[in-house]
Amino acid sequence: MSDLPDCQYCRKDQRLHDLMIEVGPLAVSTVYLFKEQTHPGRCVVAYQHHVNELFEVSDRDLSLFMQDVSKVARAIKAVFSPDKVNYGAYSDKLPHLHMHVVPKYRDGAQWGAPFEMMPATRKLESDAVYQQRIASLRVALGM
Repeated sequence: MSDLPDCQYCRKDQRLHDLMIEVGPLAVSTVYLFKEQTHPGRCVVAYQHHVNELFEVSDRDLSLFMQDVSKVARAIKAVFSPDKVNYGAYSDKLPHLHMHVVPKYRDGAQWGAPFEMMPATRKLESDAVYQQRIASLRVALGM
């Protein structure tokens, strides 16, 4: 029996692996490439401890978490050249602090509207494409 909460980010179990691929560790979080790639380069930044709200994080860690999110957004901009980067932190159904970092493209899906968490028509890529995107993000993140 694990002392970890029943949380895919804490346990890093199959639920997590079905949705995303780990890119690597950051200061106080881990960045993942989301497998659903309607928005090429979409990532998730998950905080290292099991909390659900920003106000549950110390001021120091909150600053570092937002720096991690910003670092990922900067890497996405460098690698994928989106017109805008959107951010989403919901946690209604998955109570663990994490932020979706979603590149948006002027002529792409949902431009001018909120991104869909799981669109009806999902855009999945080959393992080779995922690995290439992860490699490019790692370079841009200095990993």
